[in-house]
Amino acid sequence: MNNNNLKWFYLLILSIIWGSSFILIKKGLVGLTDYQLGSLRIVLTSIFLFSVGFKSIRQIRKKHWIWIVISGFVSSFFPPFLFAMAQNHIDSAVASILNSITPLATVLIGIIMFRILCTKGQILGVLVGLGGTLMLILVGAHFNSDQDYWYSTLIIIAAIGYALNVNIIKKYLNDISALAVTTGNFIFIFLPALGILYFSGFFETIFQNKEMQLSFIYVAILSLFGTAIAKVIFNKLVQIATPVFASSVTYTMPIVAVVWGVIDGEKFGLMQVIAAAIVLIGVYMTNKKRN
Repeated sequence: MNNNNLKWFYLLILSIIWGSSFILIKKGLVGLTDYQLGSLRIVLTSIFLFSVGFKSIRQIRKKHWIWIVISGFVSSFFPPFLFAMAQNHIDSAVASILNSITPLATVLIGIIMFRILCTKGQILGVLVGLGGTLMLILVGAHFNSDQDYWYSTLIIIAAIGYALNVNIIKKYLNDISALAVTTGNFIFIFLPALGILYFSGFFETIFQNKEMQLSFIYVAILSLFGTAIAKVIFNKLVQIATPVFASSVTYTMPIVAVVWGVIDGEKFGLMQVIAAAIVLIGVYMTNKKRN
């Protein structure tokens, strides 16, 4: 499979995996606090990555390490906590939709901080997709007026972190494998996360609380697929495609998240379906080939 077809395959897989992550976070928060969920997610992911990717660290050179550290914290340490805290107050589908500002942030950060060029067509596609996202948010606010949308700022901060990560990988870490980048990220965030998990009281109550044990299963699934495997696939996608294309996954995964949300009883109407279609048009415009 050539890179052009492979990038679309990766985009589809990531949309399904990450689109399902939000409902898993929601289920995990039933028995766990936001700090427990965020730190547990990092710890479990680290254990998996260290077992399969430790040898890949040999690829990392001295010039890479500073960017590995920054990439790890902005994309893999803070976001799990930010999403968990936000989803205590807003629906899983809404959280996924808010995360769709990542492509716009990717373009702006790429231009301002990394001098990565984007075409007018890419920028227009991102804006169209963002317009669809904003439409989804406004309609969602109408259907869910009891939710506290101030917590949406936490997801916006996480999205900016993802955008930074995309540009860092593309500019500074493109010459080492995706597995090496991902494993390197978690070397530096594992111990802080383990410390937070320990002081959260997780180990004192997990063996007596059945609700926590069920939530642990949800977070384990989330860690294996939504963080470890998906991170490697995403880093590979960044390396074979443009930063804007890679971040377009935040346009498609809300559709999966919304389906899960509806199944779980969250409200979703016809206007939101129309808005989701606009989002997909934005993805197409962003990635359409031009002479």
